Amino acid sequence: MKAAVLVFPGSNCDRDLAVGLTRAGAEVTMVWHKETALPAGIDLVAIPGGFSFGDYLRCGAIAARAPVMRDVAAFAGRGGHVLGVCNGFQVLIEAGLLPGALMRNAGLKFVCRPVGLEVTTADSAFTGGHARGQRITLPVAHHDGNYVADPRTLAELEATDRVAFRYLDNPNGAAGNIAGILSANRRVLGMMPHPERAVDPAHGGTDGLALLGGLVQATQPAAERA
Repeated sequence: MKAAVLVFPGSNCDRDLAVGLTRAGAEVTMVWHKETALPAGIDLVAIPGGFSFGDYLRCGAIAARAPVMRDVAAFAGRGGHVLGVCNGFQVLIEAGLLPGALMRNAGLKFVCRPVGLEVTTADSAFTGGHARGQRITLPVAHHDGNYVADPRTLAELEATDRVAFRYLDNPNGAAGNIAGILSANRRVLGMMPHPERAVDPAHGGTDGLALLGGLVQATQPAAERA
């Protein structure tokens, strides 16, 4: 499986995400935000955490308008898989690839700690390596992770099984304890917790490697899975 990890000024989890995906079995290419086209033949675009463009205006707002994002949107429109982690989730929302908004944490403080999560659906390439209802632990590190949306959008996410993860102990006040959501075609996932920070026993757990490994396996061409 071939993955492209985007890099913006202020990204600080891009190498972590590349290492995590590589450890899970992917072939990773780093792509600078000023590129106008993604590498040929990729199966996944991964948008990392950090503080793209210093979080000016709104978190992810400037990065969402970077040249490479036009091709990311086209890739997603063709059914390509796109993963946005933390700031990457914010970028996906600002780019219009996922609904809702990510606001300042309810406690008005930066939260950085492992959190418990429930895998709310197993019906996606991103979560298929887990069982529905399974509990996992991943780190969070954000100041603006409070997911909000209008009642109609929240109801639609619930009705169409597009809430991917829920917090067991909500660290930011997110509506419905939402920690991650899927696009309507289930090919785009935005999540605030960091799977790439849980890929080695030295990290304190490997639940992130299970997530990334399941994604890599699910997006392998059939010939390579055989």
